[in-house]
This record gives sequence, C-alpha cells and structure tokens, in this order.
Amino acid sequence: MPVLIGGFGNWLVPLMIGAPDMALPRINAFSFWLLVPSVIFLLGGGKIEGGLQTGWTLYPPLSGVKFSSSPSVDFGIFSLHMAGLSSILGSINFLTTLLNMRGPESRLDRMPLFCWALGVTTLLLLL
Repeated sequence: MPVLIGGFGNWLVPLMIGAPDMALPRINAFSFWLLVPSVIFLLGGGKIEGGLQTGWTLYPPLSGVKFSSSPSVDFGIFSLHMAGLSSILGSINFLTTLLNMRGPESRLDRMPLFCWALGVTTLLLLL
C-alpha cells in the first residue's frame, strides 16, 4: 500500500487529472517522512530482547505484560501508530487533490479509473 499510494499515486494522480502537483505538498512530505521513523521503530523493536514475540498479527494476549515484558511490543505498536498517521495524512491529501485540483474540463465521470480507485481507497482508509 505505501508503494501504490505513496509512490505511484503521488506521481500519477497529478498527471492524470491535469494538476501541477498535489494539493497539500507539506502534508505530503510529512506523511512520507513519518514512514522513515516508523520503519526504524519497527525494526528496532525487533532487536530488543528477542523481538516482538507476538506473531505477525500482534495478538493481544501475547502482547500483554505477562507474556512480553520487554519494550519491544511498545516500539512495534508505536510504529504502527506512526504508519497509520502517515496513511491518514496521505489520504487527506489525495482526496483534496482529486476533488479540488482537477482541470476545468475534467469532471468526476471522466476521471481515470486509477484516480477513482485511489479516491475510493483513501476514502475507505479515512472511514
């Protein structure tokens, strides 16, 4: 999802709708730069006292203090919160761009399917 939305979306959406750039470039940059510490916290949490030890789903009973008393689970959960905030900010930027920065002759029913797919995906992410 970060590659599809963050990578291809930021490059293709303005080209497809005739906009010069994304609507909120600073929020876009902040959204990207939140992913970097998120990955660092996730990988760092995996190195502390044997790793997360909760499975790939972060199963709640296994992430409690009884089974995993190291701070590695805290780093993993904080990493997921940072990635979630990054996704929310990116979604706001995409919806703003798709709704407000279309060309004057471009209507919603003539928007490319890729833009529709990203718009629906980001709306569902916000909901």
